[in-house]
Amino acid sequence: MRKVLVITYYWPPAGGPGVQRWLKFVKYLRDFGIEPVLYIPDNPHYPLLDESFLQEIPSDLIIYRHKITEPYRIASLFSSKKTKRISSGIIQSKNQSLLEKLLLWVRGNLFIPDARKFWVKPSVSFLKEVLDKEKIDTIITTGPPHSVHLIGYYLKQARTLNWIADFRDPWTTIGYHKKLKLTSSSEEKHKKLESDVLNAADKIIVTSKTTKKEFKNITCQPIQVITNGFDNVEETNFKLDSKFTISHIGSLLSGRNPIKLWKVLSELVRSNTDFKNKLCIRFVGVVSNEILATLKDLGLYEFIEIVGYVSHQEALAYQKTSQILLLVEIDSQDTIGIIPGKLFEYMAAKRPILGVGPKNWEVASIVEETKTGHIFDHSNDIALKNVLLKWFEQFQVGKLQIDSNAIEQYSRRELTRKLAEYI
Repeated sequence: MRKVLVITYYWPPAGGPGVQRWLKFVKYLRDFGIEPVLYIPDNPHYPLLDESFLQEIPSDLIIYRHKITEPYRIASLFSSKKTKRISSGIIQSKNQSLLEKLLLWVRGNLFIPDARKFWVKPSVSFLKEVLDKEKIDTIITTGPPHSVHLIGYYLKQARTLNWIADFRDPWTTIGYHKKLKLTSSSEEKHKKLESDVLNAADKIIVTSKTTKKEFKNITCQPIQVITNGFDNVEETNFKLDSKFTISHIGSLLSGRNPIKLWKVLSELVRSNTDFKNKLCIRFVGVVSNEILATLKDLGLYEFIEIVGYVSHQEALAYQKTSQILLLVEIDSQDTIGIIPGKLFEYMAAKRPILGVGPKNWEVASIVEETKTGHIFDHSNDIALKNVLLKWFEQFQVGKLQIDSNAIEQYSRRELTRKLAEYI
């Protein structure tokens, strides 16, 4: 069985979507003739924790660890809340405090490509011995944080290796990159590092066609699109909510505020008594104060249910019991290639997906292909209202359901098969 070294920052007990991609790949790689060996930080500063992921790690998986020095630990002495938010890529555009502005400037200009840069050199020295010991000639780096790719870059310079760089998100074109208060020289450093990595890696993996198109302007190296996906779980009889629940699972931050959707719902509760009596807007995860204020202004606050952050298993249960699953993305050209990992779990839940995002959002073609719901841009209120009314009518007679098509291609096992063939 061929051994492959996977270098990742996020690993259980880290929570959130970043950890799931390689946790699931590792779970299935052996089925396709590949033995994964993991390299992770020994003492990471994870912004979210989910202990339930620990149960999914193969018991006999070989894992190497090495100490990491992270400046977020020092910054958290000044403001743990702001530091935690910035370290997880959550950057608010409005009402930034002087401290937050300073932290962003430091993060963007002194820690290039990111605050985990101090893990790079020690890891390269440590992993040279690991590669010899395990007789490994193929490595995979996954980012963000993109400093992880620099470990692959320097190992590639020192050894004859097959190096695959996996980009769960873009590098210099991701939305928060513009908010880092970068100087022109810092911006150039980011772009140079991005180019160095993309041209030194033997193969590249991305999660969207849009990112592949962007990277093709930088490198001629092979690029494969392997999206995120869903894990097949044992079927359980979940009882659907008695309310007309529209549930958002995960963080819903100010930049994603779907104002048109809230306005449509406000109109419906004013004009339709049945709709008013049955509506429930549920947030499972973090929701910004700005969005809550918008809902209050539009007379929707009484219909809100705030669950807060829950384990991944609990989140899956909420997906299966909700009437409608809400997916929202920022209204920007920069986000058309962002495909949230929750999309695929929504598909597996087999509940109608209601998406609101930018025009030409790549998610729309996936949802249309799989017949798993409807996607609208942030200005399309008439069509949105018509779909909601149609779904509500079906809900009232107990017939709100979808007849999905070809979703198995997005199962974690099938995606791992695709990955193994690419390796």
